[in-house]
Amino acid sequence: MAKVCLIVIDGWGISEEKHGNAIAHAKTPVMTKLSQNSGKYVTLDASGESVGLPAGLMGNSEVGHLNIGAGRVMYQDILRINKDCRSGNISNNPYFVEACQRAIKNGGRLHLLGLISDGGVHGHIEHLLAMLAAAKKLQVPKAYIHFFADGRDTPPKSGLKYIKELATKLKEMDYGMIATVMGRYYAMDRDKRWERIKIAYEGLVDGVGETVEVSGHDYSSLFKKIEERYNADQSDEFLTPIIVNKDGLLKDNDTLLFFNFRADRMRQITETFGIKLNFETKTKLKNLELFTMNQYKKEFPFKMLYPPIKPTNVLAEAIGKAKVGQFHCAETEKYAHVTFFFNGGQEAEFEGEVRKMVQSPRVATYDLDPEMNASGVADEMCKAIEEDKYQFVMCNFAPPDMVGHTGKYEQTIIACEATDKAIGRIVESCEKNNYVLLITADHGNAERMIDEKGGPVTSHTTNRVPFIMHNTDQNFAKFSHNAALCDVAPTVLKLMNIAKPSEMDGQPLL
Repeated sequence: MAKVCLIVIDGWGISEEKHGNAIAHAKTPVMTKLSQNSGKYVTLDASGESVGLPAGLMGNSEVGHLNIGAGRVMYQDILRINKDCRSGNISNNPYFVEACQRAIKNGGRLHLLGLISDGGVHGHIEHLLAMLAAAKKLQVPKAYIHFFADGRDTPPKSGLKYIKELATKLKEMDYGMIATVMGRYYAMDRDKRWERIKIAYEGLVDGVGETVEVSGHDYSSLFKKIEERYNADQSDEFLTPIIVNKDGLLKDNDTLLFFNFRADRMRQITETFGIKLNFETKTKLKNLELFTMNQYKKEFPFKMLYPPIKPTNVLAEAIGKAKVGQFHCAETEKYAHVTFFFNGGQEAEFEGEVRKMVQSPRVATYDLDPEMNASGVADEMCKAIEEDKYQFVMCNFAPPDMVGHTGKYEQTIIACEATDKAIGRIVESCEKNNYVLLITADHGNAERMIDEKGGPVTSHTTNRVPFIMHNTDQNFAKFSHNAALCDVAPTVLKLMNIAKPSEMDGQPLL
């Protein structure tokens, strides 16, 4: 049984285009050398239908780690949701109906909260519009929209386009009102920065923020305010709260429906409204009921429109059943990805699994510390390898993705170089301790930082990602299928001489 080390680099795609390519312009001697061995280097599809997303949609960290760990194409909730939204069947979803009925009984106020763009990573404007139509059909008197602006998975100042699109649809439907607008930096924090969530909370509840006056479905004053913010160099992600309709602020007895379909950036905001406050604030609301698009956390008591479909016999489970040790490591920002998502949506450890979280730097944005804690992750990985207690060790390196999302090109180059240096240390440990090393990525990002017009790109890409093998006599086979992230787990199991579970439809690439 071979010992295997798997490294997942976050946001490291492959592109022949050198313009704006932080990876190509970074000094990465380790990855460059490893990528030049043709028998031990292939590329994998990490986007669209190959990872269970709609065709042409960029991959993301959650989806990437799910597919890598599950060893099969993980069809995402977005496909189920899209089907119901496009057919209008969302109006028959039992928990959507219950949310509407509850709103009608408690003052007629339904709040729809989430990310509004067509980025398709956390939420989608199409879902909101379908829910508005369904709420109108179910005769909910008032639907208030709380617009969380994107600017990471979409261009940094594209939010105005989506606000205008939404305003046009509201006028056409003669239904629904925009109540607040704020950036995802505040409303969707996932790093326990409760001071950010507090800003979102006090905007949503107390109306703390800039107020604009609107009349009916005329949102021209809001458009003007967004343009002012852009001119002051405040992009979508960082929009501080704008109060559009004071009647739409959250009140006692209200019904809240959070419509993001990706869990990680919804956990803190829903915990705040539905479980407990983690900060001091003057207004504590009573008798709210929260509904969520899908499961944000297993322990949360909220009703879900789309409960999870959980895979069984994922990689970590198969290794656990083989009674050998395994070690999973990442820094704070990506810890959920090497545990919850990699393990197929399971919070608890599998048998023999040890986890280690390395603290991410406490900075406002990661361009301020672009190396993040790559060295700390490397420290823990080298220690685990040298202890020789684990047949399987794996980690995530966050810098290329997290710094790439800032749109800061030079800093992303630094992030890529720090990651390469950290990988180099793990390569040495694997060589000294007889581990087969596999390196891949969950999706692209850092290879496209500048667009054709010279503007910053902060989103993921649909580019393929590397799959590298090192420190073994084995080579990758010649294969005819479109190799994808789902093929990683079967490859690991074959190296470890553990039988591939029948549930895995990915193929070993050896």
